[in-house]
Amino acid sequence: MGKVIVIGGGAAGMMAAIWAARNDNNVILIEQNDKLGKKLFITGKGRCNFTNACDIEDLFGNVATNSKFMYSSFYSFSNQQVMDFFEELGLRYKIERGNRVFPASDHSSDVIKVLEKELRRLNVDIMLNTKADELIIENDAICGVFVREVKNGNVNNGKTNNKIYNDSGRTIKRNSDKNSKTYKLTADKVIAATGGVSYPRTGACDSGYRFAESAGHNVIKAQTSLVPFEVKEKWCKDLMGVSLKNVGMSIFVKDDKGKEKKIFDDFGEMLFTHFGVSGPMVIKASAYIHKYLGRDIILSIDLKPALNDKQLDERILRDFELFKNKQLNNSLDKLLLKALIPVIIGVSGLDGDKKISEITKEERKALGQAIKDLRLHVTGLRGWDEAIITKGGINVKEIDPGTMESKIVKGLYFAGEVLDVDALTGGFNLQIAWSTGYLAGCLLD
Repeated sequence: MGKVIVIGGGAAGMMAAIWAARNDNNVILIEQNDKLGKKLFITGKGRCNFTNACDIEDLFGNVATNSKFMYSSFYSFSNQQVMDFFEELGLRYKIERGNRVFPASDHSSDVIKVLEKELRRLNVDIMLNTKADELIIENDAICGVFVREVKNGNVNNGKTNNKIYNDSGRTIKRNSDKNSKTYKLTADKVIAATGGVSYPRTGACDSGYRFAESAGHNVIKAQTSLVPFEVKEKWCKDLMGVSLKNVGMSIFVKDDKGKEKKIFDDFGEMLFTHFGVSGPMVIKASAYIHKYLGRDIILSIDLKPALNDKQLDERILRDFELFKNKQLNNSLDKLLLKALIPVIIGVSGLDGDKKISEITKEERKALGQAIKDLRLHVTGLRGWDEAIITKGGINVKEIDPGTMESKIVKGLYFAGEVLDVDALTGGFNLQIAWSTGYLAGCLLD
């Protein structure tokens, strides 16, 4: 039986604490917020898409960064095992479009409740309103953590059993604030599951990166991911709130010679905003464009992907015949959303007041081109408040993929979003948290 400290009461941290306790360890779970699972609570717009029911091989295809690192994790604690685990805890779930798995109640709070209930059943010592400040490392091995009260001057309302973790039986005050005492907690193992830096309002911060660097690890620069795009075109504001369905989207990057290289394409839904574009396709695409930021990035929208150029031209001709006595402004209602019409006419360089009977073949083709290739220039990604996850984190080359233990400091483990592993939407990022948390909690030396 060992003494284990888990830093972070999110998805990976709770899973790690549960499995460490199930493996007969004395476990303390440190969380700086006043409740567990604060970010988990808002996941999936409060519904919590906690995994994906796809074939296990498909999990890897949905990991955008360092998918090979996840081999042991996914096969040790698969998506099916995650579903079985939650079912065992009493959570009923359902599978929706895209194999997305949600609690049957559609309430993320139910996921948190069953995890918290299991933690308490296993007598995990939960320290809320407590922040881990510093790892204690001696002779390249973990010894413990310095923790600090962050609310009301009380560690978990005075309920924490510190003597299990502090061999000296003393608390060590390391600052002058009498309302914020710092305690030394000793441990045989420490699991850092501190998450990324997205959604700072949930308490997200860079503490995990600082811990890793203090232990000698390299940290890949943190960047926003699964986040909307900002674009140069001003006309986007005119379309704010307009949602597109069943459209195609491609992203191109220009090289030094001006040649375009396609780096992404998809079919589905997207949304115009006051700053650019958002929606499922855009969020997914954001996982792939970080290394191209600063270059000329072009987002192309195909408003009629079911029609090729010839078929679209024939369709436009039919509409023109129907509205031959009208102006162009009033002749595209059957083909396009009303809000899109002035934008498409403007992009194609046509005069909206021109009569249909006066439109030339070249002008008609320009109109078709704008419909099939409506272009936006991406200027950047939105900030941390809107990012679903963090891209970047602790370099996985320095982590044992079969145990999640540091290759630098013995007894130090990392799990979840703090690692340089990220995936697409659909429950895959939470699967990473569950799988890596499970392995870290098993503490396999």
